[in-house]
Amino acid sequence: QGRLVESGGGSVQAGGSLRLSCADSGYGFARNCMGWFRQAPGKEREGVAINDHYEGTSYSDSVKGRFTASRDNLKNTLYLQMNSLKPEDTAVYYCAADFRHGGSCYHLPGATADDFDSWGQGTQVNVSS
Repeated sequence: QGRLVESGGGSVQAGGSLRLSCADSGYGFARNCMGWFRQAPGKEREGVAINDHYEGTSYSDSVKGRFTASRDNLKNTLYLQMNSLKPEDTAVYYCAADFRHGGSCYHLPGATADDFDSWGQGTQVNVSS
């Protein structure tokens, strides 16, 4: 098991909600650059939400207003609250961290998977119509 472990995926109908969690077993969580990405079959991994201590959280346009990323620094856990889910949100969702740049993230839009160097195993989210 790696440093980042996701949980909370599952199946839901369109319009429903899910909350994903990412537990970080390492040190310095509060200062780390963290993010959520997703990858649908046949598509590239895309950024969903990116959070750091300096600039807060950025979101992709496709989830803005529906998804909310948050941290609990006492629990070393990153969350992704997903509301008003759509079938096009179906994907494997990954938690990611970048430990190379002193806690400062490359944000969305523009940030890619290459900007992160540590990944969880992924959790499947299925949204049916």
